[in-house]
Amino acid sequence: MNNFKSRWEIQKNWQLIFPLLGSIGLLYSGYKISHALTKAYNNYIFTILLGLLLAFILLRFTLFIFKKLENKWKVTYKWEMIRIFIVFAITGSSSMLIGRPIIEFIGITQDNLNPFIYWILFVFIAIVFYQILLVTFGWLFGQFHFFWEFEKKMLRRFGLGRFID
Repeated sequence: MNNFKSRWEIQKNWQLIFPLLGSIGLLYSGYKISHALTKAYNNYIFTILLGLLLAFILLRFTLFIFKKLENKWKVTYKWEMIRIFIVFAITGSSSMLIGRPIIEFIGITQDNLNPFIYWILFVFIAIVFYQILLVTFGWLFGQFHFFWEFEKKMLRRFGLGRFID
C-alpha cells in the first residue's frame, strides 16, 4: 500500500477515495460494455469475465493517457489527475442527462423535427450544459482553478474569448 501511495503521491488516507472511485468507474464501464456486447448470449459468467478484461484494458489505456497528460496538465500531485478524470466523466454523462429533458421540455423531438437538425440542437444544448457543469463539478471536486482555466481555453477555441478576457 505504501508503494501505491508513493506512486500516486498520496499523503493522507482520504485521498485514496479517488483511486477507489476511478477503479469502480473502470469496472462499471468494463461491465457495461461487455453487457452490451454479450446481451444476446445471456451468459453472466462470460459477461463478467469479459467486463474484467475490458476494465483492465481501460485501466491500461487510462494510465497511458495519464503519462501523456502528466506534463501538459499542471497539477500538484498525481492523484489529482484521477480526480480530474472523474470530473470529466461525471460532466459528460450529466450534460447528456440534463440535455435530453431540456430539449423535450422545449418540445423538440425526433418525430416533429428532421433527425439531423434534432441531433445538432441536442449536441448544442449538451455542450452548453457541459461548459456549466464542468466548472461546477470541478469546484465540487476541489479543482476549480484547473477547470476554470480549461474552460477559458475551450471558450477561446469556440471563438468566444472576448467574453472572458
